[in-house]
Amino acid sequence: MPTVNLTVNGQRQSVEVEGRTLLVELLREKLRLTGTHVGCDTSQCGACVVHVDGDSVKSCTMLAVQAEGTSVTTIEGLAATDGTLHPMQEAFREYHALQCGFCTPGMVMSAIDLVQKHPQGLSEPEIREGLEGNLCRCTGYHNIVKAIAAAQDVMHGRRAELARAE
Repeated sequence: MPTVNLTVNGQRQSVEVEGRTLLVELLREKLRLTGTHVGCDTSQCGACVVHVDGDSVKSCTMLAVQAEGTSVTTIEGLAATDGTLHPMQEAFREYHALQCGFCTPGMVMSAIDLVQKHPQGLSEPEIREGLEGNLCRCTGYHNIVKAIAAAQDVMHGRRAELARAE
């Protein structure tokens, strides 16, 4: 069986996998990082989004062996070592941008990538368009969009902290 060498949440890992193992399976089953969810098995829902070398990737569509030599960040790797949440995580909490929470890890990971790729900022319609490919069955996306809009200013240094949700 092939061995995959990668860095996950800042830690070097060497994992033996079958050639057909998906990255999401490596993360959940081999490394026990269960924050990355499998929601549909068809790459439609976005619950499995992680960052691979800084870009959001649906980990159910990537073979583990394709991650050889990469740096992977999962939802577990976002918070600071002292427990301080990433601004996007804090915004989701502050703006009540979750209900059951199943889609939240993938939604947060996709939102971070979206905001990082648009330092000039995003309008509400652009945020909504950027979230295509991430499904939430519990919310109407309204608070998710508000959270992303608030977090983008913090992430790009235009505001020191989040404004309180109304």
